[in-house]
Amino acid sequence: MYWRNDDLNHPGIFITFEGPDGAGKTTQIERIGKKLEEKGFKVVTTREPGGTMISNEIRRILLSPSFQEMVKETEVLLYAASRAQHVMEFIIPHIEKGYIVLCDRFVDASIAYQGYGLQIPLETIQLINQFATNRFKPHRTYLIDVPIEIGKHRLLQRSGDHNLDRIEQKNHEYHQRVRDGFYALAKKEKERIKLVNGTLSQDKVYQLIYDDLISYINKRLGGLE
Repeated sequence: MYWRNDDLNHPGIFITFEGPDGAGKTTQIERIGKKLEEKGFKVVTTREPGGTMISNEIRRILLSPSFQEMVKETEVLLYAASRAQHVMEFIIPHIEKGYIVLCDRFVDASIAYQGYGLQIPLETIQLINQFATNRFKPHRTYLIDVPIEIGKHRLLQRSGDHNLDRIEQKNHEYHQRVRDGFYALAKKEKERIKLVNGTLSQDKVYQLIYDDLISYINKRLGGLE
């Protein structure tokens, strides 16, 4: 079944948050979700890789520093497998029930991290993920951007050097390619992807995202002010 994002027969909304590691996505998702619930909306938050029992098991393998020998083809397919389960078991059922689903990463992350970061042909990433998601796409995406140095500093403050996951441990050049990939996506899909300066204060970033999102919700659903 092919899901069209503009199909109003599906009452929910799918919102994703993207950005380089350390951009502050998790903090903003939590704040936005809480505010929307206060406004009376049905909201669930989730993340990738993960979101279901199967997807979380795949996440454990993908991010474990113990698996440095993982080849890039395996990485692409594992992310897609986790996403397929997530979409079919969690995201779409909640959309059908009228929820606003706030998700930390989705297909854009695979394009940036595996397409640009691992330098796998973008067409390959897109085709694999079209199959995995049945072409399901976010209605709106907030790309919170920070320079690589700032993101890395935040990660080290939060977790320490010995607690970075397998992806976070990759070198500066890789993460710069990822950031460049996100920029390329934002330039290509300006209507869906909203670029947000993640070096601003948490309050300012929150307000920029919330103001745009509530306007979008009102436009689509006739929601609350």
